[in-house]
Amino acid sequence: MRRQLAIFGLAALLAGPAIGQAAGLRPSVEAASLAPEPDLAYGAYQRGLYLTAVREATSRLDRDPDDAAAMTLLAEIHNQGLGIRQDPQKAAEWYRLAADRGSAHALAALAMMAIDGRGMEQDPARGRAWLEAAAGKGEPAASYNLALLLLGGGEADLRRAAERLEVAAKAEIPDAQHALGVLYLRGRGVARDTSEAARWFLRAAENGNTAGEVEYAILLFNGNGVGRDERLAARYFRRAAGRGNTIAQNRLARLYAVGRGVPKNLTEAAAWHLLAAGRGLTDTWLDETLKGLTAEERAAAEKLAAQRADLI
Repeated sequence: MRRQLAIFGLAALLAGPAIGQAAGLRPSVEAASLAPEPDLAYGAYQRGLYLTAVREATSRLDRDPDDAAAMTLLAEIHNQGLGIRQDPQKAAEWYRLAADRGSAHALAALAMMAIDGRGMEQDPARGRAWLEAAAGKGEPAASYNLALLLLGGGEADLRRAAERLEVAAKAEIPDAQHALGVLYLRGRGVARDTSEAARWFLRAAENGNTAGEVEYAILLFNGNGVGRDERLAARYFRRAAGRGNTIAQNRLARLYAVGRGVPKNLTEAAAWHLLAAGRGLTDTWLDETLKGLTAEERAAAEKLAAQRADLI
């Protein structure tokens, strides 16, 4: 299971969840719920009018110096350098001001900056304490990031990680849904329950999580924790394969090679196998199975693989 810390960005509200430090912090409904109506600052942000967003947020602070949502928005714009020079130190200052006024969101962002040493001196202990505080306030991204820190610990930490992942998963954070599914599948921090694992993998897949799609497809194909359905499993594998997941590409190649869940098609099998192998996932069984392809079939497979590689 990947343990890279992640914060979910403001941009996720517009383009779906994003992972990684570049995504910044997502204020969820805070900016909308705390701001006066209409929220001109956040509306400008959504339209990509970042200088207007800065101007409107600053105007709001002139009227209300304790407007935590405006502070969080300014912090995010400075953190990502949207329309202005990127300035992590100024971002940290705005996050700190918003956190001091009770914003769990800003506190979660501040925690990640301390852990990463971004905009401030690196201080993992303080960052973790801030994450704990933000998670204690129910902030979903903080709960997810705290869970990632806990996953490397003992059984007590694993149980806490599962609890934090459930908070984030119920808030529809897809990486948390996938991670929680893995815990149920392996019986780590929770009782082993493949049906529960399948439920969380499906929710992750529905939210666009490719790893969740692959895990759910495997359970579907084997009838493990969910009714067996090879054709539906193949559709999930194909969708994940088209998004560049090498495991899905390999499994789909195997399905085409033997005609399970899809019509048997050795050219398709070879094309997906070439894509997966090109990304480092070799498979001697497929090599042996496909070695009898004609020169025309192999050329067609290579053309298909090249076309798909350009789309991924």
